Amino acid sequence: MLSKFFLERPVFAWVIAVAIMAAGVLGIYNLPIAQYPQMAPPSIAIDAFYPGASAETVENSVTQIIEQKMTGFDNMLYMNATSDSAGASRIELTFKPGTDPDLAWSQVQNKLQLAMAGLPDVVKTQGVKVSKSTKNYLMMVGLISEDGSMDRADLEDYAKDNIEKVLSRVPGVGEITIFGSGYAMRVWLNPNKLTDYNLTVADVVAALKAYNVEVSAGQFGGTPAVKGQRLNASIVVQNTLKTPDEFAAIPIRINLDGSIVRVGMWGGRSLGLKLTTSRFFKTAKELVALRSGRLQVPMLWPLPTMSRRKWRN
Repeated sequence: MLSKFFLERPVFAWVIAVAIMAAGVLGIYNLPIAQYPQMAPPSIAIDAFYPGASAETVENSVTQIIEQKMTGFDNMLYMNATSDSAGASRIELTFKPGTDPDLAWSQVQNKLQLAMAGLPDVVKTQGVKVSKSTKNYLMMVGLISEDGSMDRADLEDYAKDNIEKVLSRVPGVGEITIFGSGYAMRVWLNPNKLTDYNLTVADVVAALKAYNVEVSAGQFGGTPAVKGQRLNASIVVQNTLKTPDEFAAIPIRINLDGSIVRVGMWGGRSLGLKLTTSRFFKTAKELVALRSGRLQVPMLWPLPTMSRRKWRN
C-alpha cells in the first residue's frame, strides 16, 4: 500500500527524496568522525639539569633521588632513565594505553614534589620540568643566519627566548627541544691565584650570588606619609650585572689594609653560551637545531631506547 501511494504520486516522492538528501548533506558537518584507537601508550617525561656534574654524579644525586619517589602509580607499565656527562637527567614513565595523560601528569607532578627536597640546590634553581610527550619526534628545524649578521650565540639565545615558547603553544606539540642554550656570563678561575689569595671556588660563587641580584629598594615618601607629604618616588638601584667589566669589579674580599680582591684579578670572564655541548652546520654555516615532540597522538608502539629500564606491575 505504501509503495502504491508513492507510485501514484511521483512528484510528492521526489520532494521527499530531495528533502532527505538535503538533510543528509547538512548533517555531514555534525556527524562524528571515526578515529583509530590510541596505539602509543602515554608517557610523562621528567627533565633536570645539574651543571658541571659528571654522569655518575647526576645519576647518584638527581636521577636516583627522583626514581625512588616514582612509585604507586595507576596503570604504569615501566620507567626508564638516562644520565649523561653534560649534566642532564631524563626520566620517562610509560603508562598503559587509554590512560588519561592529564591525570598521569598530575600524579607524576605530585610525586616529584616529594623528591624536590632531596635534590641539590643548583638543580632546584635550574628547575625540573615535567612534560607530556613521546620519543617520536614530529619535526626538526634549523635556524640559520643567511647574511651572517648573527653568530651561533645570537641564534641560540633568540631561539630560546622567542621561538621555543611560541612553538610550545601549537596544538599537538608536546615538547620543544633546543640543542643549545641562551646567553650566560662565563667565568674562568685560575686555581694557582686562588691559592695565593687563600680563596676557594665557594667564595667566588657566594660573591657572584651576593652582587648579581635584583634589589627592591622601596620608595621615598611612601605610605604612611607624614603630614604635608605630596610626592613619592621609587628608588631605582643597580639590578643584575650584564657586562664582563661589571662582573670583573665584584669584590671577593676586603683585606685589613683596605685592599680589595676582585674577580677580574685572577679570573677570566666573557659573555657566551651557557652550554656548548652540541654544534650543527649547513653548507659550512653554523645553525641552531630545534626538534618538536608529539603530544600523545596515535602511532605505533615506540621501541624503548634507554640505558636502564625498571619494570612496574
